[in-house]
Formats: sequence, C-alpha cells, structure tokens
Amino acid sequence: MAVTTRQELIEYCLRQLGDPVVEINVDDLQVEDRVDEAIEYWRQYHFDGIERVYLKQQITATRIVITTSVGDQFNLGETITGGTSGATAQITKEAQTPPVEGFVESSGTTLIVRNVNGTFQDGETITGADSGTTAVLDTNAVTLGTYDNKYFDLPDTVYGINRVIPFSGVSSSKNLFDLQYQLRLNDLYDLTSTSIIYFKQVMSHIALLDLELNGHALYRFNRMQGRLFLDVNWETELVLGEYMVVECYRALDPTQWSKIYNEPWLKHYTTALIKRQWAVNIKKFSGIQLPGGVTLDGDSLYNEAMQEINQLEEELIVKSAPLEFFLG
Repeated sequence: MAVTTRQELIEYCLRQLGDPVVEINVDDLQVEDRVDEAIEYWRQYHFDGIERVYLKQQITATRIVITTSVGDQFNLGETITGGTSGATAQITKEAQTPPVEGFVESSGTTLIVRNVNGTFQDGETITGADSGTTAVLDTNAVTLGTYDNKYFDLPDTVYGINRVIPFSGVSSSKNLFDLQYQLRLNDLYDLTSTSIIYFKQVMSHIALLDLELNGHALYRFNRMQGRLFLDVNWETELVLGEYMVVECYRALDPTQWSKIYNEPWLKHYTTALIKRQWAVNIKKFSGIQLPGGVTLDGDSLYNEAMQEINQLEEELIVKSAPLEFFLG
C-alpha cells in the first residue's frame, strides 16, 4: 500500500516496529519530531530532496502611508524630513510590472520613496524640502522596500543560490538595437546555409567583454538568515520596479508532492529514528523485569537502531548524485 500522507508514514513506521502486537513506548510528539528530522535530512542529502528553480525578486521602493490624500503634491526627487525624528527620504517613482508601461508615483495617501535615512515615527509631521507640502504619518506608516533594505527575503525552503540573473540581461534579445538581436536577425536567418561556428565565436567574445567590463552581480546568502544580499551599487545599477531572477535550490514540500512520503529510503530512515527514540525511552528502565519474566533491554535496541541509521546515512551519501556548487 502506497504511503501518501504524513500520518500514513507514521502508521507504516510503527507497524514496522511491531505495532499493534508490541506496544511502542514513544510519545506522539516524539514521533512527530523524528519524522521532521528524517524529512530534513532527506532534503539536505537526497538528490530528489530539492529542485532547481528560478525565483523572481522585485526591486521595490519604500512605502510611507500618510493620513491625508496629498501624495501627488510632493515633487519628484525632493527630500522629505520628519519633524520629530529628523529622518529623511527622497520622493521617487517605481517602474510598473511589464506588460504595463509607465511608473508608479506618489498619490493619495501613499508616498513612494527611497534612500531612507533614520527612523520615521508614527504620527509625526513630514515636510517636503521643495514643495513645502506637509503631511502626518499614519500608524505603522513605513514599509521598507528591498532597495532600502539592500537585500531580498527568500523562503525558508531555499537551501542554496547558484546565481543571480538581472532581468534586463534575460530580455535583451527583444531589443531591436541589441547586438545579440542583430546577430540573430542577420546571421542566423537560415542555419542550413550559415555556419554556427561564427555565431559561437562572436557570442563567446561578447560574453568575455561583458564579464570584463560589466562583471556580474556579487551576492551573499546564508540559509539561516534567509536573506540574499547584492554587493552592487543599488543606485546606479538597479532600477526600481524591475526584477532579479534568482537561480536556486529549493526543498520539496511533502504536502504538495505526496510521493515523498512513499520514498523507500525515507520510510526506512524514519523507522530507524523512531526505533532509536523507543530505545532511549526504555533504556532508563533497563534490567527491570516485567510481569511474565520479560526483561527490558534498551541498550541492545539502541545499538540496533544506531547501526541501521548509520547504514542508511552512508547509503544516502554514497549513492546521492552530486549537485552543482551553490552558496547557502
């Protein structure tokens, strides 16, 4: 019978240990912990535990909510200052998400700003340096964008980063005046009569020039933080509203892909972990004779469980397919 849910996996493991013929002295919460431990280990080391995905991350401006609808009265590019906190920010605009053209600008009760310096206080009055417009901040008024944070928040399931791809680089072939577009248009119109060797040489040369002159976005990522930092000049190299594409490895979610629960190695490893927990529980009563002359032997059960765990972990490390290097 195929195992398709977490509860079915637990029941399968307990049956493997002798339930219901034998009473398994393990608490339900202990069983849940061992299942979590097994899935986490499977994700980290099994080649089927993670998948390579491309996540888009938008470069967003900071939003400030005010109590009156005077957002459009602030001038683009002017500096606003908090009357109490002394914090400052610059009124800006944000490119809209394609295929919508144009920009999102301050209007109504929402101000689009960047370069936030200091901490604005709820309820304080802000003043525009050029327009002289004043407004009162609402409660929890400031929502920092990725531009001011200088990092992207990634899901906990992201285990590592391969590379960061600027959106403009991905879509450059759509530009009529782009060199790659012209090469494809003029030199690759008919692959049966045009050698692809010349195209390959030119593209390699372009890639070398791009690397030497422009380089690639440097980044830092630590899984425990869950934040992707870009070590670039955010003001000159990035555009508000545009996207960065992150090539990364993300752990599979068993609730979405139920076949995970039926993976043979995972079932055996979970069973071994529960057996070890059972042994740890009864080791405290080792040597005590029960009614009927039965004596608890937690040490032997523990050693048996550890042997199974070690064998399964060694099997996983030896047989797992190697992955490309990633940062995480």
